[in-house]
Amino acid sequence: MKKWMQKLIDQLDLDWSSSSRSAGEETPSALADFTEEKATLLYVIDTFARNLIETESLPARKVRETFDEFAKEIIQADREKLEKVLFRFRQYFNTHRLEESSYVQKTFDDFRGIIWDFVDQLSEDLAFENQSDIEMQQHLTQLKDAVEANSIDSLKTHSRQFIDSYTEYQTKKDRRKTARMENVRKNLDTVKKQLSEAHTSMRQDHMTKAFNRKSFEEQAKNAWNLHSLYDKSCSLIILDIDFFKKINDNYGHDMGDFILIECVRTLKGLFPRDVDCVARIGGEEFAILLPDYQLEHAIQKAEAALAKIRSEKYIKGEFTLQFTVSMGIAELQKGETVEQWMKRADVALYESKQTGRNKYTIAAHRPKISAA
Repeated sequence: MKKWMQKLIDQLDLDWSSSSRSAGEETPSALADFTEEKATLLYVIDTFARNLIETESLPARKVRETFDEFAKEIIQADREKLEKVLFRFRQYFNTHRLEESSYVQKTFDDFRGIIWDFVDQLSEDLAFENQSDIEMQQHLTQLKDAVEANSIDSLKTHSRQFIDSYTEYQTKKDRRKTARMENVRKNLDTVKKQLSEAHTSMRQDHMTKAFNRKSFEEQAKNAWNLHSLYDKSCSLIILDIDFFKKINDNYGHDMGDFILIECVRTLKGLFPRDVDCVARIGGEEFAILLPDYQLEHAIQKAEAALAKIRSEKYIKGEFTLQFTVSMGIAELQKGETVEQWMKRADVALYESKQTGRNKYTIAAHRPKISAA
């Protein structure tokens, strides 16, 4: 099996039952004829699974579980069965995409409704003032006509009418202005809150409250720009929870979610600077962006994080769990792109997972150096 295909299988961390192995066989028999076509399908499914939109009716966790089941079926299926599996996957994927699209559209419609109410209120206020101004202009014209007519009775009548109308006009205008400003303030507060929530939602992972992949990529690009312009140091740690699939299988997905949330909480405590970026970039994969950190500083923080996580006990209900993580560390180097930087860190992470886990590996242009 080609190296990239083996790496993909390892990354998916699928749980193979003993029935899929022959006696004394290390590799499941289903992988014996694992083709590049199947590997490509799995890569596409894995990419979709890493970029899901959380919705109420289709939580990302449940969708990922379903994608994992499809991945297993694809690996094990012969050519005839593969077509049926792909047909079911297309149906499921279409349903999910429609759900995501509806969710995004509803969010947009809700926000648009708030803005429309705000605009409509302003339009009504302006129309009222325009009408009041027209009426006052008419009273003013009548008063001018009375002055020019040189009639004391007419002047008295129109003067009283103008004074009464103007007093009423100013009173209503002041009340309207006060009410309008209060409505504007409330509407602006609502819009501001919605914008803030939308901005936060766009930047955060729904479940763990870490930054999401999109936000991480934006901040990594900013770090790259600062490095290019001012030679600012920046290091990157990519980490993965070891044997996370077994936690889900042995204790249930609620416990798996709890571990993800607690992992982020622990990481945020270990990397507390405002400029630090703790992001969830995959199922159980995280990235930590460390602006102004050279490699030796990132290594010190990685060692502290490894020690903290492996010693921590996480309690939920009747269960007490401990877990470890594997890491890849890369300092941004001159002449490389963001993608190359992330690739080096990812390759280093893969080496940590392949050589024992619960450790970090340093990525560099020179041969990588592993450390426990």
